[in-house]
Amino acid sequence: MKRRVGRRPAARESPGDREVIYGRRPVLELLRAGRRRVYQLRIAQGLEGGASLEEVYQAASQSGVRVESVPRQALDDVPGRHGGVAAVAGPYPWAELEDVVGRIRASDRPCLVLVLDVIQDPQNLGSLLRTAEAVGVDGVLLPLRRGAEITPAVVSASAGATEHLAIVQANLAQALAQLKEGGVWIVGLDSNPALPDLRSVDLALPLALVVGNEAEGMRRLVRDSCDWVVRLPAQGAVESLNAAVAGSIALYAAWEARRPGPAAAGTPELTATKKVDRI
Repeated sequence: MKRRVGRRPAARESPGDREVIYGRRPVLELLRAGRRRVYQLRIAQGLEGGASLEEVYQAASQSGVRVESVPRQALDDVPGRHGGVAAVAGPYPWAELEDVVGRIRASDRPCLVLVLDVIQDPQNLGSLLRTAEAVGVDGVLLPLRRGAEITPAVVSASAGATEHLAIVQANLAQALAQLKEGGVWIVGLDSNPALPDLRSVDLALPLALVVGNEAEGMRRLVRDSCDWVVRLPAQGAVESLNAAVAGSIALYAAWEARRPGPAAAGTPELTATKKVDRI
């Protein structure tokens, strides 16, 4: 029997676990996903917004969520740019590693998993998760400690993409070892110009893409778990790209490599940049 390497979601929910999700798009995706219990939807009195606001009302009606019209000042305690819309919801529904592994096994296409090793800035985390959802990743792995969690600020930065993703908190080195056992190849991103180019890797393989901490990169055990450590090609004067930008570019490169058609046919072959041979 495999040892559990992820965090089991809380079995019960208490009033102290509730969160305020703010912004029209994040709230809309919260309602559409239907994965959290939504206790109340608050909308500022006199708010106008055309189709986007109408979509929020429609999603709330379909979900049976109570809508309360409140003075705009009543939303002033909500952090960030709420746009006159906020929802009181239950805690984030973390997935387990077994959920992601099961999804990979059930799929008839090469998997793509995003691994974020101690990304600490909520905006970076939200941006990466938004890209991950856009390219259809099979799951996202976050560390158990030190990194940013799925807070309302991250939900907002992701434009609600968090609500559609299977996100796991786990011991990353152990989780990567389990993915390897299932035939997944691990690719880590680094800014060192001496490293091989991302294009030297066959991105159409079953992959887990690792993006490290904004300042320190990947931790040693996570880095040692990688089959390849590569850099993004660049010719500009700027030394390296922001973690969210670099990770998003690599995600789109992997997505493009596995799309059907002429673009996928041009994917570079696997080269000698492989660090280890796995049997």
